[in-house]
Amino acid sequence: MASLFKENIKIALHSIRGNAIRTVLTILIIAIGITALVGILTAIDAIKQSISSNFSSLGANTFTIRNREMNVHIGRGGKKPKKYRSITYAEASSFKEQFNFNAIIGISNLASQSATLLYDNVKTNPNIPVYGGDENYLTTGGYEIEKGRNFSLNEVSSGSNVVILGNENANTLFKNQNPIDKIINISSRKYKVIGVLKLKGSSMGMGGDKISIIPLINARLHFTENPNLSFVISGFCNSQAEMNIAIGEATGVFRRIRKLNISQEDNFEILKSDSLSTLLIGNLSFVTIAATVIGFITLLGAAIGLLNIMLVAVNERTREIGIRKSLGATQQIIKNQFLIEAILICQLGGFLGIILGIAVGNATSFAVGIGFIIPWKWMMCGVILCFIVGLAAGYYPAAKASKLDPVEALRYE
Repeated sequence: MASLFKENIKIALHSIRGNAIRTVLTILIIAIGITALVGILTAIDAIKQSISSNFSSLGANTFTIRNREMNVHIGRGGKKPKKYRSITYAEASSFKEQFNFNAIIGISNLASQSATLLYDNVKTNPNIPVYGGDENYLTTGGYEIEKGRNFSLNEVSSGSNVVILGNENANTLFKNQNPIDKIINISSRKYKVIGVLKLKGSSMGMGGDKISIIPLINARLHFTENPNLSFVISGFCNSQAEMNIAIGEATGVFRRIRKLNISQEDNFEILKSDSLSTLLIGNLSFVTIAATVIGFITLLGAAIGLLNIMLVAVNERTREIGIRKSLGATQQIIKNQFLIEAILICQLGGFLGIILGIAVGNATSFAVGIGFIIPWKWMMCGVILCFIVGLAAGYYPAAKASKLDPVEALRYE
């Protein structure tokens, strides 16, 4: 059996070499389909890893309480957009005092979206976000100090003019100097630099290294761009397992603070730190489906081309089939010969497509800052799909060849 299989492989390779141009074209069509499938799906895996990595830097065990978004109703029976009232500083402070669950609670707000930082004659672009935060904001926001220190309780309560700079801001203003204890201007007000954050990355465009953080009281006093400013409450749990319990407890406490009765809906929302990443990764499923459809359509075209090649091969090798049958070859042997040839052509195309797909996928992987990925799952899918396509496209020509009458085949010119 093994010797017969080797013989069929040799015959298949000889036939492929004898019809090199049309075989190579079919291999390329198959390779394009597998490249689209493996390449795009590998790239999607890389993007998913990048999203997960970026959002994990926000703190894996954190939740956020913020003002609920506006609801818009459309249609004849629709109502006017419902606007939910902002979370006040008093409500945020009450929650911090009343929440007794084992979690760290921080309060923050966006004081300015377009501040300019100035040191001597060096200034930043006028697009620096300035956040007001308490002593727990760095922990609940997933930030770490690289140089200097965090706010002290006294600085937070008194609203001192101190600031913690994002890494990019520190590099822009101070180049190779040590920024600690230097005085900078933020929107024409002087602040002392007490800390610099570790490099965090853009966090999917969120500008994690461009921010500046000042004490919450200071932000309330000196930054009044938005009179209806809403405060954000963040909680950091010791473990992921405690998250759901903490969120349930936080919902009850904050409903009480907002004076909501049982029949009223929440006029705030609580988000887990991974909610947005889960949403983005979920949206990538549509791209996965599109890539799969593109790959299958290309492979369908390749299957039709391969079917045509194999039918031509049967006609061209009719005398060969007659000779083999006259020497004792059975229908099954002839059928296996042509099936193996079709499957071999598909696997050659699949092998080329997998190599190109890995290259395409990892080009995206390196672009988003993820290391080299070996997509074992998609590689196996490619091999299996090529086997199925070869089997499906080669079966009819192989069956036709196996049923040829040996006498008529020998007379064929």
